[in-house]
Amino acid sequence: MKIEFSGAARQVTGSKHLLHINGKKILLDCGLFQGHRKKAAMANMRFPFDVKEIDAVVLSHAHIDHSGTLPVLSKLGYTGPVYSTHATKDLCGIMLRDAGHIQEQDAEWIARKLQLRDAAPLYTQEDAANIVDHFEGVDYGQTFSPCEGVKVRFHDAGHVLGSAVEEWEIHDQETGQDIRLGFTGDLGRHDLPILKDPSQLEGLDVLITESTYGDRLHDEIADVEDKFAASVVETMQKGGKIIIPAFALERTQEILYVIRELQHSKKLPNLKIYVDSPLATSATEIFGRHPECFDKELKALLARGQDPFCPACDGLRFTQSVDESKALNDIPGPMIIISASGMCEAGRIRHHLKNNITDQNNKVLIVGFMAKNTLGRKLVDKESPIKIFGDAYPLNADVEIYNAFSGHADQKGLLNFAGNSGTPKSVFCVHGEEMQMETFTGELANLDNLKEAEIHMPEPGEIYELVDDKKMWKTPEVNLVSQSLCNLG
Repeated sequence: MKIEFSGAARQVTGSKHLLHINGKKILLDCGLFQGHRKKAAMANMRFPFDVKEIDAVVLSHAHIDHSGTLPVLSKLGYTGPVYSTHATKDLCGIMLRDAGHIQEQDAEWIARKLQLRDAAPLYTQEDAANIVDHFEGVDYGQTFSPCEGVKVRFHDAGHVLGSAVEEWEIHDQETGQDIRLGFTGDLGRHDLPILKDPSQLEGLDVLITESTYGDRLHDEIADVEDKFAASVVETMQKGGKIIIPAFALERTQEILYVIRELQHSKKLPNLKIYVDSPLATSATEIFGRHPECFDKELKALLARGQDPFCPACDGLRFTQSVDESKALNDIPGPMIIISASGMCEAGRIRHHLKNNITDQNNKVLIVGFMAKNTLGRKLVDKESPIKIFGDAYPLNADVEIYNAFSGHADQKGLLNFAGNSGTPKSVFCVHGEEMQMETFTGELANLDNLKEAEIHMPEPGEIYELVDDKKMWKTPEVNLVSQSLCNLG
């Protein structure tokens, strides 16, 4: 057995990890690189593996940095299965088509703006539709076998709707060893609204864990709600607009849930709320199809007839058309505009930022992780001026950061998961920026159950092989394509 690391190795986007098992190759996630536009485009341009050699894909969840390159597989002729939970399958049905639409729009803009007539999208909406046809939905807890000698089960990750931590049972024919491998995907947090808490994997021999927030602790969601309400009220009193960049999947729904709870407790008055993202609208509709993912609090709320996602209740509106989106510029505040994309790299949020960050009465609320070199990270760092669509705008609006809303486990949550995972012989840290990962690996080494473990921070292109005693060691082999492309990301 070998594990080949490509995307999300010492970075947080482009997740791709290739398992070599019993003569087959299985891809764990197939994410798009996001970040500095030119570098990300170059990193996405060439696929790091031979698609003809991939036998199956196992997908942890629908976020684009984990699923967004799947249509490239279809474009290059992949015809194998993509295993996911049912909710992830439904979400990818809309999210990958939306990503294809964005790719087509970007190609049109490049062709027009830069006079490059041969500009082509990375993939199209048709490519996205083709790969969705290869999805095979699996229940939580159901065993499936992507190849001989391998059994896999999905368990709740608590990160986004349909997200899964993966439990792998592998009989390695070459060494004769039986291996229990765990992959966190993106691990969620306990006690967040809407979703069930993340499941714990136990008795692992090999652990692949994310490390996005491996160097810090989150504020508790209950502690930050009052601050959130006070901030909104302050901006309302100025007649300003609150702009919230939010991922269409999960974060938008979570913010709506919190706003409804604050209004119910009289901490927040009714006000105009616009969800300006057709993708978020579609994702919210899909939530209703998958109550198997809901926690008991949301189920109880729905049982009482209180739907936090009601599309026409108490000032909440879901916009659809471009004209409706543009019209928000002419509607006076106060109001809340929740729009995608979450890292501000695409979609309608860029237009709302362009039109609102110069006004000191307005406020931008950051409610999710912003990767390096994204427009969202520039807002977090409070750069001014900020370039949007090539033009510079002074950042006069206030910017507030709420990491309590993060759907990722913090250092405590990640350590708790690893500390209860058994006695893994090998631990691989992925999906984290290098500085955060270095801190996290140091904390992992202090855990009692990992005293004898080899803890790795794989670089892009590195390959690790199973040896004796269920340990994995780095091989001399390097995937040079992964190495070069991922360093661009």
